[in-house]
Formats: sequence, structure tokens, C-alpha cells
Amino acid sequence: MANTQGPQGNYDPAGSTQMFRAFVDEGTPQPSRQAAAPSGSGPRLGLIIGIVAAVVVVAAVAWLALK
Repeated sequence: MANTQGPQGNYDPAGSTQMFRAFVDEGTPQPSRQAAAPSGSGPRLGLIIGIVAAVVVVAAVAWLALK
């Protein structure tokens, strides 16, 4: 049974801190090439759709008010 110490020197009889850190370090996601690609059209497309939807709503309200 190995006596391991935590990051602040506290006794950790099961070594769970080291096992947890190894698990966390092992599970860090690697950046994929697709995620690193610039997505310049994403926010712009959402903005255009939002503006079109707002214009349609305003036109529908104006049409109902003038009817």
C-alpha cells in the first residue's frame, strides 16, 4: 500500500486524488479540425433569419391593424 500525498501535502491513503487527476487529464477533449474551422456565417445567418422574422411579424401586425 503506497502512501500518496495530495497537492497540498495531505495524506491520501487510497491515492484517489492522483487517480482522479489522471482521469481528468486523460479525458480532456482534443480540438478537432472541424471545430477549429472558422464559422463566420453562423451568427450572420441567425441575425438575418431574426431580422426577416421580425419584419414578417411587424407586417402581419400592421396588416391586421389596417384591415
